[in-house]
Amino acid sequence: MTYDADTLAQLRKDANDIVGRYPVKRSALLPLLHLVQSVDGYVSPDGIAFCADVVDLTSAEVSAVATFYTQYKRRPNGEYQVGVCTTALCATMGGDEIWRQLSDKCGVGHDETTADGKISLERIECNAACDYAPVMMVNWEFFDNMTPDRALRIVDDILEGRDVKPTRGPNKVSTFKETERVLAGFEDGKADEDQGVGDPTLVGLKIAREQGWEEQR
Repeated sequence: MTYDADTLAQLRKDANDIVGRYPVKRSALLPLLHLVQSVDGYVSPDGIAFCADVVDLTSAEVSAVATFYTQYKRRPNGEYQVGVCTTALCATMGGDEIWRQLSDKCGVGHDETTADGKISLERIECNAACDYAPVMMVNWEFFDNMTPDRALRIVDDILEGRDVKPTRGPNKVSTFKETERVLAGFEDGKADEDQGVGDPTLVGLKIAREQGWEEQR
């Protein structure tokens, strides 16, 4: 591994914290992969070797996990991961056109990164937010009810170094590395900035209550 001494010391400290949450060490592998992404910006060869050493697996076993999940990137990722849902409902509601215009603007396709390293673009297979279709995500934060113009403005803001605020969630989108540290299980102090469940998500519950519908057991 080629991490400098200070980086390696911090990684080991954080890794010990993560491993301590689980009764079996290998169960800590997923958050550990997020941890190395928070340092390297992707799951690097050094990151794989580090994780393998921590959880007593081979590098091949760690690689098998890292290549299975799309959130783990195997080459340097952009500072902002921009994902456009193009599955069924979102595509019908305009997701395909949003994708086309963003791809044209950024000059990259699926799972590719702009030359300046700012944006990685991704087609996402369902964001589980059909009640807000079409949906775009930036570093896993939701941007709901999108239009091509709004999506292009958000990308412009990112490229020009301005903060972007999601529809739901924190007051601004964190960088990819910062977000990865949260996914590794370390708090960023932004939990109280979330706006909670939105009205479209609760429409079905509201109708059920108005109609007196009850769950059948």
